[in-house]
Amino acid sequence: MNKNISIIGSGFSALSAACYLAKDGNNVTVYEKNSTIGGRARQLIKSGFTFDMGPSWYWMPDIFERFFADFNKKPSDYYHLTKLSPAYKVFFGVDNFIAIADNLEEICATFEEIETGSGKKLEAFMKEAQDNYNIAIKNLVYRPGESPMELVTIETAKRVNQFFSTISRDVRKKFKDEKLRQILEFPVLFLGAKPSKTPSFYSFMNFADFGLGTWQPTNGFSDVVVGMSNLAKELGVVFKTNANIEKIIVENNTTKGIICNGNIENADVVLSGADYHHTETLLDNEYRQYSEKYWSKKVFAPSSLLFYVGFDKKIENVEHHNLFFDVDFNKHAEEIYDKPSWPSEPLFYANFTSKTNAKTAPEGCENGFFLIPIAPGIEDTNELRELYFNKIIERFERITNQNIRKNIIFKESFCVNDFIKDYNSYKGNAYGMANTLLQTAFLRPNLKSKKVNKLYFTGQLTVPGPGVPPALISGKLVAELIKKYE
Repeated sequence: MNKNISIIGSGFSALSAACYLAKDGNNVTVYEKNSTIGGRARQLIKSGFTFDMGPSWYWMPDIFERFFADFNKKPSDYYHLTKLSPAYKVFFGVDNFIAIADNLEEICATFEEIETGSGKKLEAFMKEAQDNYNIAIKNLVYRPGESPMELVTIETAKRVNQFFSTISRDVRKKFKDEKLRQILEFPVLFLGAKPSKTPSFYSFMNFADFGLGTWQPTNGFSDVVVGMSNLAKELGVVFKTNANIEKIIVENNTTKGIICNGNIENADVVLSGADYHHTETLLDNEYRQYSEKYWSKKVFAPSSLLFYVGFDKKIENVEHHNLFFDVDFNKHAEEIYDKPSWPSEPLFYANFTSKTNAKTAPEGCENGFFLIPIAPGIEDTNELRELYFNKIIERFERITNQNIRKNIIFKESFCVNDFIKDYNSYKGNAYGMANTLLQTAFLRPNLKSKKVNKLYFTGQLTVPGPGVPPALISGKLVAELIKKYE
């Protein structure tokens, strides 16, 4: 029998679940507290400039293809992709940078130029990374985290040793040049954990980087949001924005619906794609699965200090994606995970989508998105934001050999307080719960509530983990569970 399903939130996991649930014949309504859908993947449009406010790296195109294929569609039915060449640029200081090509052959040649013998080592490393990718993506991540046995396969048994070493240890054993090490450690930051705490098996992220490449939807991630929401609407999904959820109604240990903007909305099943911790605060205490103590002990991915900056001139010597690794990588990581505090000298990331799509900035101008990873839950003030903007702009100008400060037309910032206010994000984290060994698969918060019947969860705090591709998978997994149990 078709069910009335209410979905809280409209991020990628919620959009994914909405599509699958509607395809199964259910009546699906999505409730979004903000004025636009897409969760963290919103846009800022101001003075002729357009910014992606959240996700900006389009990796693992195969995951998006697999999602749309489930509906007999292709990504190209909804948006256009361009493979970036170079994929990104990494700065280590003044006149000291490495551009990562869009193919493995050239990347290996770049490594070889820097460290003799490293080209062949990279080929071998990437072969293993690709094998891990095939095991993880084609098998493990599409399991719902209901049992430890989901991880036990012939393939994982052969690689059990990779769960007891780390990315950092493996990379540093094979490569001596510190710049090459940092480039190979970088992709696992998308998992929200330190390379020194991430199991070797997660080298599949290196294949996602060097093997599959970095892509760009024409107008940024908003194209993906629009594409997925259009697919959802074609399937009959209804969207309601400015819809704040105040309560999940429970009677006799079973959810009966939600209270939205003071109104009762009855539902046969409630699915939350909103922050997991926040969602449980919408329940009476007796129905919450995880205590505040539980959440406080978990390792969360970083928060971010973000700046959206409009420049009245073109920025030189940069690519679409740029990483600034000119300071101590390990110290910054320590200040995020081990001793939560504002970083003494932050690494940062900058992108300029107007390099590949001139329409995202007025003619002759450039849009700049700057991101500093920071510890979740730390103090957030306007004074601190301004201090760190000045820190990174001074370094940006020095390293890229240009003056840009006087060319700023406007800037807006987004940080811990905004993640809490706009997304009800636990401690203002930006990426969810880190994918460490003890926070993988069945060890993450469950997709299905153990205390409330017909209540489910999806998104970056549950399986399979943080990131946009995992969010698409999470939506599929929870839809399959609802089909199985309801």
